[in-house]
Amino acid sequence: MLNILKDIPDHLPVAIGQAVEERWDSLTKPRGSLGRLEADVIKLAQIQGATMPRVDRRAMYVFCGDHGITAEGVSLYPSVVTREMVKNFMRGGAAISVLCRQLDIETFIVDAGVAGPKIEGTLDRRVAEGTGNFYREPAMSLEQAQAALHSGIELAQQAAEHFDLVGVGEMGIGNSTSASALLCVLADVRPEDAVGRGAGLDDKGVRYKCRILSAALAARTVDKSDPLAVLAAFGGFEIAMMAGFLLGAAARHLPVVVDGFISGSAFLIARAFCSSIGQHVFFAHRSAERGHKSLLADAGAKPILDLGLCLGEGTGAALAMGVLTAAVKLYREMATFAEASVSDAVNV
Repeated sequence: MLNILKDIPDHLPVAIGQAVEERWDSLTKPRGSLGRLEADVIKLAQIQGATMPRVDRRAMYVFCGDHGITAEGVSLYPSVVTREMVKNFMRGGAAISVLCRQLDIETFIVDAGVAGPKIEGTLDRRVAEGTGNFYREPAMSLEQAQAALHSGIELAQQAAEHFDLVGVGEMGIGNSTSASALLCVLADVRPEDAVGRGAGLDDKGVRYKCRILSAALAARTVDKSDPLAVLAAFGGFEIAMMAGFLLGAAARHLPVVVDGFISGSAFLIARAFCSSIGQHVFFAHRSAERGHKSLLADAGAKPILDLGLCLGEGTGAALAMGVLTAAVKLYREMATFAEASVSDAVNV
């Protein structure tokens, strides 16, 4: 179904990793003293297939879509807020807009399935105007799920021609419920451990959201070994497109920074198609959303940041891209012991 899978390497190149580690050890600092930054640059170089990785050209893709499950009252906000926030992105007034301006990250707002007419300036990849209400029916058809995946793959292939490092974020009222459902099915997590506050629910709202999710999961039994069926049953168009983007980027040696909980659920879908996808992505941060802890544990992921964020939009990814950019600058621009005429005490 996804021809791109054959192009995704099962393993990162060991020789490149060794060469990058040797350069780190030759720089004017105690060996290993930059900690996680050193390991992340090694991984970045392995993904790009180059001993001198580049991060000069950076982009953020924010995938947006509406969710039918909001009709069940699982979100503090109505679906129309998705559209209003997309317009805010286009005006440059959202948190992700500010961060991307500050960090010199080019921003693309992808309309994967926002209700209503096309919003000027967005990348229009709409599969439909929002998903179905998966409490009462599947979120989408198998054909729609496949179309969204392919759109994401195509966007990643285009991005690989222009950028060295990209981040993925999202916007979609109700999408934390969809992400929780995917976590439950694909990682065998209980609803009470997967459901969080989303956009600000109180304790009563969280309990209600958990009951709705539990009932929906019981009503729509799917085989977790069939990721397309899982996606069609519970996913969102923006989640599906992000999953495709991760797969397409991995096939083109383009490193991707995955934002938070919702973007993480797209990773679960991508991993169900390709078990090695985790080698090709970075996890930006540990979200305050309840289910993200279980998601990261299931993925075996060590996020770059832990700031208590739970906004989405790609905000955590943008900040983590700043860290990765700084790490690469250190690796590329620091002097070696020989260049600086400094004694390497380890070798004395």
